[in-house]
Amino acid sequence: MHDKATRIHDRAVTDIPVTTEGLPEWLGPVVRATRTVAPEQLSRFLPPKNGFGRQSAVLILFGEGARGPELLLMERASTLRSHAGQASFPGGALDPEDGDPATTGPLRAALREAEEETGLDPTGVQVFGVLPKLYIPVSEFVVTPVLGWWHTPTPVGAVDLAETARVFAVPVADLTDPANRVTATHPSGVHSPAFTVASALVWGFTAGVIDRILHFSGWERPWDRTKEVPLDRRS
Repeated sequence: MHDKATRIHDRAVTDIPVTTEGLPEWLGPVVRATRTVAPEQLSRFLPPKNGFGRQSAVLILFGEGARGPELLLMERASTLRSHAGQASFPGGALDPEDGDPATTGPLRAALREAEEETGLDPTGVQVFGVLPKLYIPVSEFVVTPVLGWWHTPTPVGAVDLAETARVFAVPVADLTDPANRVTATHPSGVHSPAFTVASALVWGFTAGVIDRILHFSGWERPWDRTKEVPLDRRS
């Protein structure tokens, strides 16, 4: 995968623009939400003001499948030391070659990591928005969510089974279905939104971001927040 990843690093900044031109109409609510949402509306965990934390990025990739709009997710390998078995967006830490963390670095990192983890061709992705930076205290990552439209899909799958168990697309209709929405309860006492979709429990940072996107895009449907799913103590 190194040759493909190098293509991302070699691309000029102008080759990774943030543009909404040509997007499908159904993405309009997401675009509007992206432009107006405030950091504190997305999460109570915001980057430390002292600049502490490791810069990273994730790709929130919207595509269109047989059942309409969908999101690309992956499941971490169960053997990993951290976040084992969790569903997540493709993404990871910025490399020095990605560039400035405050400008184009997260765009390059999100596309590069998605390519390295799922095998997708980044030239088929249009970046149309960037959400405010968020913070994951347990891993000390400062995360930039990068939103993309998969205008030219390519085959995807787990590139390295030591890191990724599988790659899968989840229809937005399943994410908004109240029957698939639950509240995850952590042994620490923390309660957070979660989804039971595609034979997976999507919770934590990923579920929190999806939950807020659905809410501020006007796609959220009323759901039973008292339906709880306990998390394993190792989670």
